[in-house]
Amino acid sequence: MSTTSHLLDQIGALASRPLETAEAMPPGVYHDPGIAALEQERIFRRDWQCAGRAESIPNKGDWFSWQIADQPVLVVRDSKGAVRAHANVCRHRMTRLMEGQGNCRRIVCPYHAWTYDIDGRLVATKHMERSQGFDASGIALVPVRCEVWHGWIYLTLDPDARPVADLLAPLGEIVADYHMEDYVEVLRQDHLWDTNWKLLTENFMEGYHLPVTHRKTVGAYFPAEETEFGPQQHEAFTYQLFQKTTDAPIGTAHADNTRLKGRWRTTSVMPTVFPSHMYVLAPDHLWYLSLQPRGIGQVAIRYGVAFAPERLAAANDRERLIKDATDFLWDVNLEDRGVVESLFAGTASPLAQAGPLSWLEKENHDFTAWLARRLTA
Repeated sequence: MSTTSHLLDQIGALASRPLETAEAMPPGVYHDPGIAALEQERIFRRDWQCAGRAESIPNKGDWFSWQIADQPVLVVRDSKGAVRAHANVCRHRMTRLMEGQGNCRRIVCPYHAWTYDIDGRLVATKHMERSQGFDASGIALVPVRCEVWHGWIYLTLDPDARPVADLLAPLGEIVADYHMEDYVEVLRQDHLWDTNWKLLTENFMEGYHLPVTHRKTVGAYFPAEETEFGPQQHEAFTYQLFQKTTDAPIGTAHADNTRLKGRWRTTSVMPTVFPSHMYVLAPDHLWYLSLQPRGIGQVAIRYGVAFAPERLAAANDRERLIKDATDFLWDVNLEDRGVVESLFAGTASPLAQAGPLSWLEKENHDFTAWLARRLTA
C-alpha cells in the first residue's frame, strides 16, 4: 500500500469516530505529495472558493486579481454593474493580463496590446489584418463561474458545481440578521506564509488555542466555556458561536445597530466554508482569510477587514478607528502565523504523533470528515 493510500485510510477511519474519541489527523497528511495532488484535483479545481468582498469593487471597471489552483483569475465590475470573473490570460499568446487591483476602462495585454472591454470582449488588436479568417468579434476572455453570496465573491472552475446559494442556505439563516452584505471593507491584503493550508484552516476554526496563543489580544475577551457549535454536520461548511465580553475593544454591537437583539449583540459567528474560506462575523465588524496552497509548505492568504456601516458612520475619527482595529487584528494574525509555521515544522519531525481532540476542536473533526469525503470518494 502506498503512503498516500495509507494516509487516506487513516483519514477515513478518524472521520468515522465520534468527537469524544477523535484524534487529530496524522502528520503525513500535511506533507505527502500524493495528498497535495489529490487536493488540487478534487478540491481546489472543483469547489467554490472566496476571492474577496463585492463592496471592494463598487464601481464599473473596478477589478482585482486572484488565483484558483493554477488558474489566474480577474474579477471585475462590468458595464452593467455586475461582478464577473474571467481567466486572467490573453486569448493571443496566453500572457497574464493584470496583477493587483485598480480601475480600468479597458483590459490591455502587456505583451502585444490586445485589448478587451470590462465585459471581456476583444475590442482592439494591431497588425492582425493579414491573418486569414481572423474575427475579433468572436473572441473574448474565457469566463470563470462567479457568484455573489451575502457580499462574498465565490469562484469555481467547475461548470457543474451546485450554486453557492444552495450549498450555503443553512448558513444564510444563521447569519441573516447581521446583514454582512452591507459591511464595508476597509482593508484587503495578500500574504504568503510558510505552512500547509490545512494547518492554518484548522487553527482558525478552533477556539481551544485562543486563551493561550492570543492571551494578549482576543483571548483576553473570549470565555471559552460559552462556545457553541452547530447541531449537525453540513456538506459545505462548519461554524461556531462565541461571546465577547462587553469590555472587548471590538466585537460587540454599536448602539445604532437595531438588527441584533439580546445576546446576539455580543455574539460572533465563525464559519469555515470548505475548503478554505473562514471569517469572524461580529456585530460591528468582520475579518476573513481565504487560502490557496502554493505547494505543500506555503499558503497564499487573502486577508480582509470590514466594518458594519453604523459603526463607521458613528466614528468621530474614522481613520483612527480603522487603524486601531486593523492593527489589533493583524497582531492576532501574527500570533497565528508563529503557531502555524511552528506546526508545519513540528509535523515534519520524525517522532511527531497526533493526539486526542478537545471538545473545542469539534470543527477540526468536521474538517477531517469533509476531507475524507472529498479525497476518498
